[in-house]
Amino acid sequence: MGRYTGPKDRLSRREGFDLFGKGAKLTRLAVPPGVHGPKGVRQSSQYGKQLREKQKVKRLYGILERQFRKYVEAALKTRGNTGEKLLSLLERRLDNVIYRLGFTVSRPAARQLVSHRHVLVNGKKVNIPSYQVKVGETITLSTKALATPVVKKALEVKEIKIPEWLEKKGPVGLIRKEPKSDDITEPISVQDIVEFYSR
Repeated sequence: MGRYTGPKDRLSRREGFDLFGKGAKLTRLAVPPGVHGPKGVRQSSQYGKQLREKQKVKRLYGILERQFRKYVEAALKTRGNTGEKLLSLLERRLDNVIYRLGFTVSRPAARQLVSHRHVLVNGKKVNIPSYQVKVGETITLSTKALATPVVKKALEVKEIKIPEWLEKKGPVGLIRKEPKSDDITEPISVQDIVEFYSR
């Protein structure tokens, strides 16, 4: 599957939000990318607002348009709150779960761990970043992954907040329940995304 390999700061500046957790390393967040800088800022229409929200969430989770549309279509087909279902599908991606458990410092790093067959679900290796974890499943890392300095450093961070739908004991994670919109810390207006695709 294709993926974005260009400058990440550019994406964060376009959305006005630190998409990749760069913190202080991210410069000029308030200035959009491009040669026009601050002059390029215009009053956004309703469509523009919905488009920007959709693009922000896609980039946040590292998903391209085709796959993201599939998630939206799956959410629209289910009963109940479409927005909640969409967020649940995105949050339960294996690469996102690895990130939420604090095994890595970013989603791209989590995706790499999964792709390189370092992640085990219920004791079996899974190398599909989009794999949908289920309630009751346990997530662990391979011995080789646990020996890498990057993972060791990530696991040493104590102040990371684990969402309520997950449980973590050392290098082992458990899916306690389905995620809800209240569990997501990033500012996401899921209603804008649903309305964008419902047009």
